[in-house]
Amino acid sequence: MNFFEKFINYLKETRLELRHVNWPSRQNTIRFTLLVIGASAILALYIGLLDVFFQYLLNTFIF
Repeated sequence: MNFFEKFINYLKETRLELRHVNWPSRQNTIRFTLLVIGASAILALYIGLLDVFFQYLLNTFIF
């Protein structure tokens, strides 16, 4: 088998495997997307507040 035949075989097998995938529903996809966006926003807020706090400490005690 040459490279081209191996590549075609790989694509066929990949296509067969993708038929077996249990894809999430549209509602689940939207729900999980909003969950990830919300968790990211909360984490960003937490890290931002820590940054402001440590900046305040440095400015108060060191500079």
